[in-house]
Amino acid sequence: MRRDRRLGGLAVALLVACLSAYPVHRLAAQAALPADSIRRLALSVAQTRPDSARAMMRRLLGSLTPHDSLYPGALLAAGRVAADPPTVQMYLQRVVIEYGRSVWADSALLLLTQLYFAQGDPAGTVQAAERMRRDYPDSPLRARAGFWGGRAYFDLKDDAHGCTLIQDALDGARDDVEFKNQVAFYAPRCAGLAAANTAPADTARSTTATPAGGATYAVQVLAVKSAPQVDDLLSRLKVMGFDARVVRDTSGLFKVRVGRYATREEAQRAQRRLKTRLGGQPFVVEEP
Repeated sequence: MRRDRRLGGLAVALLVACLSAYPVHRLAAQAALPADSIRRLALSVAQTRPDSARAMMRRLLGSLTPHDSLYPGALLAAGRVAADPPTVQMYLQRVVIEYGRSVWADSALLLLTQLYFAQGDPAGTVQAAERMRRDYPDSPLRARAGFWGGRAYFDLKDDAHGCTLIQDALDGARDDVEFKNQVAFYAPRCAGLAAANTAPADTARSTTATPAGGATYAVQVLAVKSAPQVDDLLSRLKVMGFDARVVRDTSGLFKVRVGRYATREEAQRAQRRLKTRLGGQPFVVEEP
């Protein structure tokens, strides 16, 4: 019993040492250490003694405070050795949401991207990949998140956005031949896409153009003061294929609206589709 406790204490001490040795500056450190010490140790223990690895992480998290600089790294390691997907997701989301400026945030976001894809959730995958591009544009993990996001867009039949992320992944692969080959497998799907889409895009624009001297109609989905809530909804609407945008008036509210329809009837049809897909109480508004 005492021997087990000593071994457990040594394991925690070793993990703390690894965490302490990890650089405190942000994403440049991630590039300098492609083999993440925390993840390597946690996975090594979990491969042979998963219950011991999880117990080790619980003890470590219990010994730290949420304000400790090591805490987000411990959350990431706990997510890697967690027993089930909901628990994995919970730990990784905490890193991304609560510690978004930590050196571990982009690692957690990449793992979430992969988790959502493995669970058959293309919308969640796309949101995570797009967040990586927006919040961590210089991350060396951006290309890998883009690869999974591109594949998710393909599953959603959105080749245009999928090809953008696949090209992003190809550009970021650099000298990683194996990863570049994985991404290149999907590249032929994008050949000639821009030329093929030119005519439909022009047609789509003409159907939503503002009538001469008249008003247009849109569907308002949300009006809030919180920009992060708006970002999440915009991503969801884009994934669903809606032309969404944000309007901000003198009230200071962020208003999420969909479409620019020539007639109220078109807007009402879109309103019904939005209510079916999103719920809530979307309503038609007239715009000058």
